[in-house]
Amino acid sequence: MRRKLRVAAYAVCVRDGQLLLARSPARAGGHEWVLPGGGAEFGEDPYDTVRREVAEETGYRVEVTDLLGVHTNRAVLPGRFPGRAVDHHGVRLLYAAHVIGGELRYEVGGSTDLAAWHDLGAVPGLTRVSLIDTALGLWRDRPPTGRLDAAPGGTAAVLPRPVNEE
Repeated sequence: MRRKLRVAAYAVCVRDGQLLLARSPARAGGHEWVLPGGGAEFGEDPYDTVRREVAEETGYRVEVTDLLGVHTNRAVLPGRFPGRAVDHHGVRLLYAAHVIGGELRYEVGGSTDLAAWHDLGAVPGLTRVSLIDTALGLWRDRPPTGRLDAAPGGTAAVLPRPVNEE
């Protein structure tokens, strides 16, 4: 089995009670909303990754204001060839950021096809990846460890149930 480590960086941009999201094709078909961001290029600092990815996917230039936390996931995914599964380990850095320039536009020829602001209260009703719920929990609670499950007393933070798992 092949092993793969991927480092990615995502932005939580909240303005006037709205969250900036991008729309991406879902694995099961249709579309799902994702945080603007994505994979770091070899040798690229994740801080630069998140600014580049937000610009590519939304047209906005952002200033990173806080590191909210780090989210990891591990899953065995089917490979490109039968019998060649991939043990995938994703490390995702979640940053708070705010727009400092640019204009909202859609990405052409990339991993997303639409960018839009959504009311925070409407986010639980969107078809979305679960990373959005994790990111909003980190943005809201700002745990000093950067982990939602590190709440006092050992209880995990409760988030809205995700519609799609990433």
